[in-house]
Amino acid sequence: MSRKLKMSELNRKSVIEFQNAEKFPFVVVLDNVRSLNNVGSAFRTCDAFLIDKIFLCGITGKPPNAEIHKTALGAEDSVKWEYFANTLEAVTFLKNEGYKIIALEQTENSTSLSEYKIEKNEKFALIFGNEVKGVEQEIINFCDECIEIPQFGTKHSLNISVSVGIVLWEMIFQYRNLIFENFV
Repeated sequence: MSRKLKMSELNRKSVIEFQNAEKFPFVVVLDNVRSLNNVGSAFRTCDAFLIDKIFLCGITGKPPNAEIHKTALGAEDSVKWEYFANTLEAVTFLKNEGYKIIALEQTENSTSLSEYKIEKNEKFALIFGNEVKGVEQEIINFCDECIEIPQFGTKHSLNISVSVGIVLWEMIFQYRNLIFENFV
């Protein structure tokens, strides 16, 4: 049997260490996400994966907020965030900053996450949409690519907080393999 580690044994970064650490080249964009729990969960997941920034757009709630804090557990203090009243303004800004704009959405030409391959020396803006409407078509039209998570049941979507975790895990895994391939 294995012993559960104590918090003091996990060697987690302090907020200052997190803010000063080199981040993975990904940002998360929340496009009109209505659930404050989903927003808080996105912060917590971005902290776990050393993501530099979250862009909160439209009706998406923003810190400080008790409901966001309840699921973020303080990650809203470590992960930088910026608010844009309009998602198109945010993705235009990111595109001008050299980010590849990717919507997580089921579209005619979307690529399955399991088949998507990232490339070295790119920065990625990952857009997650509203719980009911998804990513707005206007934003999809502006994207470089669309990715979807393969699903096999009766439902056509996953909760945003789950999607953020799945996508960041896969993208970070691929990125780390690209970076460390020369050391294997």
